[in-house]
Amino acid sequence: MGLLRFERKSMAPEAVFSPVEKKYLDEFIKLREIEGLSDTWVYQIRSFITDYLDYNNWKIEKEKTLNYFTIIQKKQATTTYRKRVYQIRKFLSYLGFEWATQINPPPEPLYIPKRISSDAIQETLSNYQNNEYYLQVKAIILLGSTSGMRAEELYQLTLDDIDLNNKIVRINHNPTNGQSTKTKQSRVSFFTDDARNALTEYIEFYQQNNGLKCLFSQSHIERLFRDKNVVIRVKELRKYFSQEWDRRGGPTSIKKILMGHSMRGDVDLMHYNCQSEEDLKKIYDKVMGGASSSI
Repeated sequence: MGLLRFERKSMAPEAVFSPVEKKYLDEFIKLREIEGLSDTWVYQIRSFITDYLDYNNWKIEKEKTLNYFTIIQKKQATTTYRKRVYQIRKFLSYLGFEWATQINPPPEPLYIPKRISSDAIQETLSNYQNNEYYLQVKAIILLGSTSGMRAEELYQLTLDDIDLNNKIVRINHNPTNGQSTKTKQSRVSFFTDDARNALTEYIEFYQQNNGLKCLFSQSHIERLFRDKNVVIRVKELRKYFSQEWDRRGGPTSIKKILMGHSMRGDVDLMHYNCQSEEDLKKIYDKVMGGASSSI
C-alpha cells in the first residue's frame, strides 16, 4: 500500500498512483545529505531516481517499475545496476510501497583484482611527459599511489590538507566544506619523498594561477585520464598502494586504518588497535620508506 498522500485509483495489483510530487524526492535527497554522503554520490542518487520517475511519468506502478529494471539490467554493468536498484528501492520504501522490498538485485559478480605494478605507474607518467599539466598528473599519481586515498578523496583535497614538511595528508570528512569520506570519518595518511617533491613542484605551478581552480578538479582529472594510452586510472592508484604495502610485508590492520576501511566487523580495530598519528607515521615510514625507489 502507498502512503496516504498518494491517491490509489484502483485496487488491482497493477494500480497506478497519482504523480509523485517533486517535494517528496527533495525530502528523500535531503535525508541522504543529512547522512553525510558526498555531493557526487547524492547527485548520482537523484539522477537514478529521476530517471526511474521519468520512465514512469512520475507515477508509481509495480508492473512498469519491474519493466524498467528489466530494461536497464541489460544495459548496465552489474555493479552499477545494483547501486541503482538499491537507491530506487529505498525511495519506494520511503514512500510506503511494501512491494518494493521484494525487488532484489543480482549478487556481485566474481571479482579478480587487477595487479598494479610500478612499471604501470612509470608508463602512465611517461604518457604525460609532454602534457601541459604533467606536474599535476605526476603529483596526483605519486600522492595516490603512496597514500592509499580514494579517487574522490584526492579530488576534494585543498592546500591546507597537505603538510609537505612532515609528509602528512589529512583526509577530512566535512560535508559543509564539500569534503566527505566513505566511512564518514576523518583520518590521516602519509606520502613518500618522491610524492613530496612532485607535490612541491605542482603546488608552485598551481599557485601561479594556470587556470586551475582547485588542486585536483574531478572533471579536469577525468578528462586528462581519458587518453586511451593510459595504463592505469586514478581509482587504481589506491589499489597499487594496497598491493605494494602487502608486498613489503606491512601489517594489514595499519593498512586498513590508512586507507580508511570500515572497521565494522573487525574486533581488533574496533576495540583494541588504537594508534596515534605518530605511531602510524613510524610504521608507514618503516614499510614505505623506500617506496620512492620503486616508482
